[in-house]
Amino acid sequence: MSGDTARAGLSRRDFITTVSFSLLAGACGRRFDPQRFHVPQSSVVGLFPASSYAIDFADLIFRGFQELGTTLTGRRVFLKPNMVEYELDTVINTHPHVVAGAAIACRRAGASEVVVGEGPGHRRDMEYLLASTGLNDQLREQRIRFVDLNHDDVAVVPLQSWFTGLQEIALPVTLLDSDFVISLPKLKTHHWAGMTCSMKNLFGTVPGAVYGWPKNPLHVHGIANSILDLTATIRPHFAIVDAVIAMEGDGPIMGRPRPLGFVAMGSDPVAVDATCARVIGLDPDKIEYLQPAAEFLGVVDASRIEHRGESPDRYVTRFDVVPALEHLRLSR
Repeated sequence: MSGDTARAGLSRRDFITTVSFSLLAGACGRRFDPQRFHVPQSSVVGLFPASSYAIDFADLIFRGFQELGTTLTGRRVFLKPNMVEYELDTVINTHPHVVAGAAIACRRAGASEVVVGEGPGHRRDMEYLLASTGLNDQLREQRIRFVDLNHDDVAVVPLQSWFTGLQEIALPVTLLDSDFVISLPKLKTHHWAGMTCSMKNLFGTVPGAVYGWPKNPLHVHGIANSILDLTATIRPHFAIVDAVIAMEGDGPIMGRPRPLGFVAMGSDPVAVDATCARVIGLDPDKIEYLQPAAEFLGVVDASRIEHRGESPDRYVTRFDVVPALEHLRLSR
């Protein structure tokens, strides 16, 4: 979602029309306007081997861009990693080598600007997270700017779907001013949402300075509902998933490391998330936010997802989950 579209490019008449339609849709119980969305007949998801965090992620991700036909020439790219908390010997966050590698790959692919930003809902001290995770060193070495989204300037924009019942949301201007948004999550189980992947990762774009910690209104109005509204409004252009070492069990913070050995990439975040769900043994049709996402945001049906790189079969496994999520498992 570009800043031009989100702010300057939205005329007063368009804004009034959008809000009026949103109010009418909410009153009629409509959750989205199908005319605003297009679900492709098929989507492509790449799974690329990454045996450890010692490999050259800039090379891997750049090759992924080429394989998937991703063009970044002249684009202002915003990278949104997953940074929640830091604890030694855990895999809570997107690994800093993956974040730095993605930034370098974007520059190599012709991006005019690359900015990294995150707004944790758990840890408020961003300087602590950057230093303790090692991301600060990686970004400083590459001279890549980082923005704390919890405290960035904001602009209020209309929501493009209404699962939460809300009509608008404040989002950071750094995000809105970009024209190519990449969600860069760590693949994890999540004790409430089922899974953290490219769509759930967008929670960190909501500014804590406006909505509090841990982004309280999003929880009040439903995590799945919020994931859908954020994805529909931000419309991330691409996803790069750190599944080199994922997290199983009581994620997104207290789970256990689970080596998988790949990076997932694609321009359809719904298809990327559905593929990752199947790899870890979860049924995307049972995940509360993925099933409705198939109606207007992207592809969930496995028969309509083309795979590049490695076949998902190479990585398929069965992650441990908390008891409340056992019903999400794929049928054997």
